[in-house]
Order: sequence, then C-alpha cells, then structure tokens
Amino acid sequence: MPSLASKSVCIAGIGFAAPVTVKANSEILKAFPNRTDAEIVRLTGIKERRCATDDESATALAAEACNRALSQSGLDIKKIDGIIMATLIPDQPVPSMASALAKLLGIPHVFAFDLNAACSGWLYALEVGRAFLHSGTSKHVLVVTAELLSRITNPQDHDTAFLFGDGAGSAVLTLSEGGHRLHRFGISGDADQYDSIQRLGGGARNPIPDINGLDINHFYLQMNGAAVFKHAVVGFAQQITDTLEREGLKPEDIAWVVPHQANERILQAVSKRVGIPYEKFVMTIATYGNASAASVAIALGWASEEGLFSPGDKIICCSVGAGLTFAGGLIVW
Repeated sequence: MPSLASKSVCIAGIGFAAPVTVKANSEILKAFPNRTDAEIVRLTGIKERRCATDDESATALAAEACNRALSQSGLDIKKIDGIIMATLIPDQPVPSMASALAKLLGIPHVFAFDLNAACSGWLYALEVGRAFLHSGTSKHVLVVTAELLSRITNPQDHDTAFLFGDGAGSAVLTLSEGGHRLHRFGISGDADQYDSIQRLGGGARNPIPDINGLDINHFYLQMNGAAVFKHAVVGFAQQITDTLEREGLKPEDIAWVVPHQANERILQAVSKRVGIPYEKFVMTIATYGNASAASVAIALGWASEEGLFSPGDKIICCSVGAGLTFAGGLIVW
C-alpha cells in the first residue's frame, strides 16, 4: 500500500488577503451598551476584524490572495488548469465565484467550481485538489477561499455580532517534488447538528426577504452557541487525534497547529484535550476574527509570511464548520 507521504502534493505557494477597513469591538459595542470590550475579548479572543466596504467584492479579494500565492510559487499563471473555490457566500449564486475568479485572473478556460463546507471549506477543497492531482484530473490547481461574512452578520445579535470578519486565501498545488507537502486530509461530518449554525434565507426555500422585513433575521447567520462550543471542542480534538494516528505521530512531534479561528476559548480547551501546548496554536483571531473557510488560509498565510515555520515542521490544520463539517490533516513544511 502506498505511504501517506507518497500521496502528498506540493504547496508551491500560499497567500492571503483581507480588506483594509478594520472594525474594532468598540464600534460594534455601540449597539450593546451593557457589554464591554474586555468581556468580548475574554469570551472570544477577538479585538477587531476586517470588513469589506460596499464596493469591495469577494472575487477581487480572492484574486489578490491568488496573485500572492502565485508570486511565491514562481509558477506562470497560464499553467494553472483548475480553480476550486471554498465559500459560503459567493458574490452571486450563479455562475460560480470560481468562474468569476478565472475570468478576472485571465485564465477563462480552466475548470472552476465552488464548494461549500462552511468553515471547513478550504480544507475540504485542499483535499479535493490533492485528489485531483493524483488522479490526473489536474496538474496545477488553485485552491481558493473568500468570505465576506460581514454582509450576513446581524449587528443586533449579541451571539454573532462580534464573531465574524472578511478575508481570502489561496494555495497553489502541484505534483512537484519537494516543497511544502500536503498530506491526505480526513473529512467528515455530523448532520445531526445541522441546525447549530445556519442561514435560513437566501436559498430556494426562501430566496427573497418578506417585503415587510418580517423574516429578515433568516438572512443573517444564526448560531446555537452552547451546542457549537460543545461539538466544536470534541470535533477539533478528534481531527487532531485522527491526524496523529493516521500519520503515526505523537503530540510532541507537532510543531504547530493551524486551526479554524472559531473562538479562543474553544481552541484553548482543544489544546488541553489533545496535549499540544496552546503556544503551538497559530492564532490570528484577535486581528481577523472568524472568517469562516478563509480562517485557516489566513492563519497559514500569515504564519508563513512571518517566518514562524521552519523546514520539516509538522503542522496540523483542522476545522469544524456548519453542517457540521470536520476536516484535518498534516502539512510538512
């Protein structure tokens, strides 16, 4: 049986992008006079987040991330033969945002499609890209994510108003030898928790808000905080444990964990549960908030640019998202 390492692919380049506009907790707190900045930081770890202006698009943000990844890779963009886009809120439902990105990047004839696994989306997309490379479907693929969650966050909802931000990320995957190695990722789910995080409106069942605004809350993200916390801690820990077992590793072998930036308290609990010090968790939530599928890409791209990783570092990426969806796997830097 082929080893997991033999089924790995090269991450030739990685990049991220975020809107310039910073929204601090203090701005959101204007709607919640009985809450404080210290309380929000204690409960979530978030101090600020990036929010797109009305004239900014997710597609343009994705293009910026792709250009940074391509620049790092040194690969001619004309060699890209596919785009896999992870997003839960594309700029428009049809055609796919991946197709819009292909047009914007000047590579209109590549295969392009969107994938929605919520916060786990980019890790799902990385695994699809890896499998495409080994199956011969693709030779050089862009795995992209872009989320403008500020557009669907209810500023009056005390459970979600402080959580979400906007951002994008991209990785160039190839079959080249050497480089950063993306191993097989595990992906799974728990649809019994389907209702824990959802946006009821905007789909075929309820495409347009009521003319009197009676169902406007259905067009914002809604979350059962207690259920999400409980299942997220277990889910993150299981993905890390499964990755260790799949790769024949121990917690002390791991240099870094790059998790979806769900909530600082959740990830502190995960750290204790799996026996990997919290200092090894790459955290960008204080600055970028929870950017759904883009969170891991932003954290990975930021850590790469900051020089946190050393050659040979074993890095576990993991995520829990609406659905629920779970994903986790190993990158060897």
